[in-house]
Amino acid sequence: MRPIGVAPGAASLHLVDGVSLLRPEDQVFDAMLLGFANQQLARNLARSTVEGRENTVRAFAHYVNAFPWRWSAAMVDEWLGDLRSLRDLKHSTIRSYSEAVRAFCHFATDPAYEWSQTCEQRFGTHPIQVVHEWNTAAHVQANEADPKKRAFTKNELNDFFAHCDDQVARIRAFGRKGWLPAFRDATIFKTAYAFGLRRNETRMLDAFDFARSADGPEFGEYGLCRVRFGKAKKGSPPKQRSVMTVWKWTPDILEEWFTEIRPLFGVDGNPAAWPSERGMRVGCQRLNSRFVAYRKELGLDDGVDFHSLRRSYVTHLIEAGWDPRFVQEQVGHEHASTTSIYTCVSSDFRRRTLRRHLDATVAEALGGQETQA
Repeated sequence: MRPIGVAPGAASLHLVDGVSLLRPEDQVFDAMLLGFANQQLARNLARSTVEGRENTVRAFAHYVNAFPWRWSAAMVDEWLGDLRSLRDLKHSTIRSYSEAVRAFCHFATDPAYEWSQTCEQRFGTHPIQVVHEWNTAAHVQANEADPKKRAFTKNELNDFFAHCDDQVARIRAFGRKGWLPAFRDATIFKTAYAFGLRRNETRMLDAFDFARSADGPEFGEYGLCRVRFGKAKKGSPPKQRSVMTVWKWTPDILEEWFTEIRPLFGVDGNPAAWPSERGMRVGCQRLNSRFVAYRKELGLDDGVDFHSLRRSYVTHLIEAGWDPRFVQEQVGHEHASTTSIYTCVSSDFRRRTLRRHLDATVAEALGGQETQA
């Protein structure tokens, strides 16, 4: 048991007083990282978040070739500069790296954890906070996505789905085994658009995640999609939500897949909606490679990616006049402003909207003139 009054991650929990260390610097650093992990786990952060931060701190220490009690702000400047210029990482990625180092330094310098005192006694110096506002990337806007990323136009989306189907037919006509994975991936792409899902949300669906909806009985067994692996807030478990079916063609797509095609994979005992040829479920890399191949074959720009299916879902619903609040709930956005970022309404939709309101204004004005006459 942890002694009463001792903070999780404290030096006294990971280093025994009076015992000499064979590799003192390495062993103290490892103990600090273990304490850092325990402190974050005590805050109920997800293990994946904790491990990611630990890996980042180790990567920084390796880059500067120094232990935390010898770090300086100049080292952070050099490291982040290298990440920007040589590795060309995204703004949000660089900021997450710097935040990991900031959190570690905050932990290491907190008196409650005793690491400053321990390092001073053993190495004659102590850790300091090396990440500050003036040497890190600021989070200055709500949307930091690549500005190239966009939704499909309706014509592009129709062409994309038609191309998916054509590839299945072509592979099958040649008698190749690859038609089953091609059929699966085509259905995945259509399902992602049908319910406005992210890539991992789609990939992690199980067969039982589709169900009847009391509000949409005409969709039969596919009136509802239960998303159990939604995008989580940092350090939190996956968010769950239910998405109602809105497109009339969706049940036909899913019915064919689950009754005719999926059983051909030999799925006995496998609950995954999209089984892999070699494992339980299809992987993200496989979906990416298939998507990119089709995109290139159609001559689409790289602003279109898997997430464009979700962007298109939001855009096309808004263009069709669906209530924005309903769309927000469907895609699981906490704030309406986030949904608005996803909405890439076409110029044609804007022209139609403008024309409709101008025509209504003119008709109202003319009607007023006739009344006066």
